Amino acid sequence: MALASTDIASIIKKEIEGYGEKLKLENVGHVMQVGDGVARIYGLDDCLSSELLEFPENVYGIAMNLEEDNVGAILLGSDEKIKEGDIVKTTGKIVQVPVGKALLGRVVNALGQPIDGKGPIATDQYRPIEGSSPNVVERQPVKEPLQTGIKAIDAMIPIGRGQRELIIGDRQTGKTAILVDTILNQRESGVYCIYVAIGQKMSTVADVVKTLEDNKVMDISIVVVASASDPAPLQYIAPYAGCAMGEYFRDNGMHAVIMYDDLYKHAIAYRQISLLLRRPPGREAFPGDIFNIHSRLLERAAKLNNELGGGSLTALPVVETQGGDYSAYIPTNVISITDGQIYLEGDLFNAGIRPAISVGLSVSRVGGNAQIPAMKKVAGTLRLTLAQYRELASFAQFGSELDKFTQAQLSKGSRLVELLKQPQYAPVPVEEQIMAIFAGINGYLDDVAVDKVRIFEKEFLKFVKEKYAAIGIEIQEKKKLDQEITNKLENAIKEFKQIFAKKG
Repeated sequence: MALASTDIASIIKKEIEGYGEKLKLENVGHVMQVGDGVARIYGLDDCLSSELLEFPENVYGIAMNLEEDNVGAILLGSDEKIKEGDIVKTTGKIVQVPVGKALLGRVVNALGQPIDGKGPIATDQYRPIEGSSPNVVERQPVKEPLQTGIKAIDAMIPIGRGQRELIIGDRQTGKTAILVDTILNQRESGVYCIYVAIGQKMSTVADVVKTLEDNKVMDISIVVVASASDPAPLQYIAPYAGCAMGEYFRDNGMHAVIMYDDLYKHAIAYRQISLLLRRPPGREAFPGDIFNIHSRLLERAAKLNNELGGGSLTALPVVETQGGDYSAYIPTNVISITDGQIYLEGDLFNAGIRPAISVGLSVSRVGGNAQIPAMKKVAGTLRLTLAQYRELASFAQFGSELDKFTQAQLSKGSRLVELLKQPQYAPVPVEEQIMAIFAGINGYLDDVAVDKVRIFEKEFLKFVKEKYAAIGIEIQEKKKLDQEITNKLENAIKEFKQIFAKKG
């Protein structure tokens, strides 16, 4: 049945009445120049600093340089399909990444997109990658230990929750091994781990992920990857993205540790971007704000006060040195930002002392505050004895005649060095560390041959676990070595020494 003209007119009238014009204003510009992951755009008059820009072909960028007649932007994707004259829009947002427990067990890129082939990440929570760090009032002192499971670190260079401890050394000295061991030791601690790989080969990252999976700690970890084959802008934003994921745990009353591996490669990626954006170069061709990009990242690590939930984010940045030169620009910058450094020495590594930690050059500016009282008691003597041993050892090589006291100190020192050696992927619980170091500093190893020290330690800890398990439990619960525990421990050591001596 055909509609009458009056019906048609009434329908049109109704439609006109219900029509509301929706005007959408868009701030657009045009690409003037593109290449090497950087674009110059003309016409984005109302663009904000660090704003997310939308390019054709579903590519996004970040506005970095706001100049009089153009905007310099870095591209978070391939620039192959972007050409001169293409339209660019502002989004009014800054870069955000997904956060939350849904990311645990996943490997993601610098934008939080999964790259492990396990499907999408089910979370509706997002955070901007740049965030302000907590102020002084919102923080509390670092006083709770973050156990790494590495005897030399937990005893002499302790790390506390909320601290920033730099791991520095040449390539192939065991920096990543310390990070992996620390993650393995968090299996029962309730601390979540975020590992950010910057500028590394994908094969190296795959090895780390496999180790975490094999040791069943991947379900408490997030791996953020901006590999050597990724564009420099993605390598630049990767640590900030990882930090935003870590802040979710910190701000919700949980504990997390984030590892940046490594910030030297991050600085190189930023230098590349800055030079392409024609920013003036400074020392070692790095731009003038290179200190700022690392300080604003590391300042976000904190232990929040109890009113804010008491959560913490601990940062373990890594910096690779060239030929042991820790006085270069980036190493000194990061040393001045962090609360101490663990210095790994190539000579020690090659001499078979692993982890190759230089006791003289390493320091924790939090110190004993980040140790349980039992560890503090045994560690003070350990550090002093080792420092004296290092000094005497350097003099002893010049002279042949040594008095008995010096010989005894050298003998004790060499056994303590042996005691602190530790294989990779074998973190030691803190109560076992205390028992082993207690035996070393109190002279119970002085009559054990140097090459038998590690066998002695292994068998002694096994013996205590089987026969005197209560000692370890008491140290865990009381967190201090009172006279009762000390007496029990001394008796256990004496009993084991008799068994060990018979074995020969």
